[in-house]
Amino acid sequence: MTTMEGDLTRQSATVLADAMAQGEVSAEEVTRAHLDRISEVDGDVHAFLHVLSDEAVEVARGVDRRRAAGERLGPLAGVPLALKDVLTMSGVPTTCGSRVLEGWRPPYDSTVVERLRAADVVILGKTNMDEFAMGSSTEHSAYGPTRNPWDLERIPGGSGGGSSAAIAAFEAPLAIGTDTGGSIRQPAAVTGTVGVKPTYGGVSRYGLVALASSLDQAGPCARTVMDAALLHAAIAGHDPRDSTSIDAPVPDVVAAARKADIRGVRIGLIKELGGEGYQAGVSQRFDEAVEVLTDLGAEVVEVSCPNFEYALAAYYLILPSEASSNLARFDGMRYGLRVGDDGDRSVEQVMALTREAGFGAEVKRRIMIGTYALSSGYYDAYYGQAQKVRTLITRDFAAAFEQADVLISPTAPTTAFKIGEKVDDPLAMYLNDVATIPVNLAGNAAMSLPVGLAPEDGLPVGMQVIAPAMADDRLYLVGAALERALVDRWGHLLIEEAPDL
Repeated sequence: MTTMEGDLTRQSATVLADAMAQGEVSAEEVTRAHLDRISEVDGDVHAFLHVLSDEAVEVARGVDRRRAAGERLGPLAGVPLALKDVLTMSGVPTTCGSRVLEGWRPPYDSTVVERLRAADVVILGKTNMDEFAMGSSTEHSAYGPTRNPWDLERIPGGSGGGSSAAIAAFEAPLAIGTDTGGSIRQPAAVTGTVGVKPTYGGVSRYGLVALASSLDQAGPCARTVMDAALLHAAIAGHDPRDSTSIDAPVPDVVAAARKADIRGVRIGLIKELGGEGYQAGVSQRFDEAVEVLTDLGAEVVEVSCPNFEYALAAYYLILPSEASSNLARFDGMRYGLRVGDDGDRSVEQVMALTREAGFGAEVKRRIMIGTYALSSGYYDAYYGQAQKVRTLITRDFAAAFEQADVLISPTAPTTAFKIGEKVDDPLAMYLNDVATIPVNLAGNAAMSLPVGLAPEDGLPVGMQVIAPAMADDRLYLVGAALERALVDRWGHLLIEEAPDL
């Protein structure tokens, strides 16, 4: 049936969807091409923890049958997708990158998966991640690290490195990630892809295994801004099963991406997110992208958010505190791993042995920090103070958005570092999220998109665009305009410059 020219795995989701709708290629052919690509390269990349080969082909065949019967299908019907292994999918292993959930097959779909099924998206499998989303490099997975397709000796970001690597390695045109402090955006930056953290509450968290309930947010990962917009539209919207879900219309992100006209848009350059501590090549490519925005007719002004310097410290009290509460459910009694249950040990002993064996070092570290911060006598001094800082950061954003429609910064202070380089230095690892964390604390929407390669190492650099809560469409307006201008300059998407695996 194929009449489309070129490698199917190198096409964007939008191009593939249009080709399938026009009858130029079948969903089954597209799915099999991506499964073949996974077989070919994932032994080196290790983006996937579980591949749904048979199930994916069957879903694709169903899409083809319904299309042949004349049914009206959604804009992403038949497009393959990689799913971060923190979202439940009925009957499919869900590990969150942890031994403590080894063998668990949830009996229900997350809302995100329900909406992907309703959109006739073909889910290829579950992707690797830092254990329970705690990390910035995907080195903290109990199942081994994922590698960056640009350089297999380097990290793909974290915690959602598997999802970003799958897109960068052309194993899938779309993926779902989750972002608690930058886990969609930082991987996107270091792999030359697009990643979006929607407004907190904009995408349902039902069936998303919780790390920090006031921070976690699922969102789209893609190779183009338009692809991300189509996926965002498919998964967003109110869900009564999630008490934090916003009951309001979803901003028209697809229309904004199509418009891509930023003449007169006010863009705020965040003074505190840049300069010292940022790699010279990252700053250079960011500054060049700012000039492009100006050339496109945007008004760029500097804004100050003075309390951002306290964001990292506040975040690493709030997140561990919520994590210590959320992870208490993994006790070896109800599901997942159980160690030492030989009839001679008490329930408490089995719980302790299970957690000792099932949780990795980074998870244990954060649970202990969080439990300490919430303990009697320390709650006000630590957790309470961190929440006050969170309020100040939210106020900084509010003041900045009075001066600008969107805000910008580098997404990450450096390009991808080498595997093993920071894994034994938690503070150095935490600094990778210094530019992304404030957004999660305030609940705003943000995007990372590629703006070039750093001259020192030839690795991707990302720009972060931030919008107010429930103004996600502004991300796509600015992101699509910048992407279009840069692609015109480069002659192709940045990801096309990645070395062939």
